[in-house]
Amino acid sequence: MERRKRPSKPETQPSPAARALKLLARREHTRRELHQKLAPYVEDAEELEALLDDFAARGWISEARVVEQVVHAKRGRLGIARIRHALLERGVPEELIQPALQKLRDSELDTARAIWSGKFGARPESRAEQARQVRFLQARGFGMEIAMRVVRGDHESRDE
Repeated sequence: MERRKRPSKPETQPSPAARALKLLARREHTRRELHQKLAPYVEDAEELEALLDDFAARGWISEARVVEQVVHAKRGRLGIARIRHALLERGVPEELIQPALQKLRDSELDTARAIWSGKFGARPESRAEQARQVRFLQARGFGMEIAMRVVRGDHESRDE
């Protein structure tokens, strides 16, 4: 018995719009991210800008949703500085970042304490260990004041 070969599908590249929709189906993207990811597949820059304008007009691209998504995903693991950096890296405008981070400021100390206790759980025995724990919190995006308060065990409110 002779095997028949299946007819091969013509190798066509997806359109820029199809690529953009596939990317947006996975997660929210900023306009800048989509531009960077689609630029290699588009010959005319004006065509790409028109596509992105159309997607923005339809509400398929939203920097505000990107801010919500990033803040929600990272607020329990990172401090304000790292979240702000992540948003700037993705191309979110500063005017959208500030209000979102302002909401996080109230819980930043509690977040830092939770992260610190998950990693260390005990007050440092030496100055070197204290410095290491402070650096750990700073690397996660917490400021020096917050990091020192957590490592020292200061429990009073910052407003007092």
